[in-house]
Amino acid sequence: MAREGKRLSRSFGWLAALGVLLVIGGIVGLVYTGLATLTSMLLFGWLLLIGGVVGLLHAIESRGSSYFWLAVVVAALNIAAGVVVIRHPEGSAEALTMFAALLFLTGGLFRLVGSVVVRGPQFGWTLLQGAFGLLLGLLVLFDWPDSSRYVLGVFFSLALLFDGLGLIAMGIGGRRIVSMVTPTAPTTKASAADQE
Repeated sequence: MAREGKRLSRSFGWLAALGVLLVIGGIVGLVYTGLATLTSMLLFGWLLLIGGVVGLLHAIESRGSSYFWLAVVVAALNIAAGVVVIRHPEGSAEALTMFAALLFLTGGLFRLVGSVVVRGPQFGWTLLQGAFGLLLGLLVLFDWPDSSRYVLGVFFSLALLFDGLGLIAMGIGGRRIVSMVTPTAPTTKASAADQE
């Protein structure tokens, strides 16, 4: 039991260490947002490309199935999108930033209209969320395409930062819980008293 507790405690320690690395990466990304944007786009492109290749191999393995051609088309689209994003990360960042701005705008508008029409118990929060989304969408849109240099980098870095903080909290909390439930080895005085 004690050996298992040590192993679990070490695993939670590694989790916290990974969280520290993610937090450092998030802070560096917030300082160098342009680099973080390019990094996130290249990562996204490679993920699309690798996912497309894996999907194509899976489609080839299931040649006789009814969804073979659909799987081939989806895999080919993923591969093509991955190649485009890797070869043109700046243009892809511009397109994704425009898409994000439109999402913020439409989401904020729907929340604003919905909060005014429904007037539920969370009216104030929904109204505030809608106004914030609308304002964020307008800010990104009015500064486009210059905003594409930093918007995705900021989002990517904040995701790293918060994921890292979550992993640190899980690692520290997990180690604390393991130390509370793991039995400690008996001391030499207690064992000597038992022998008498």
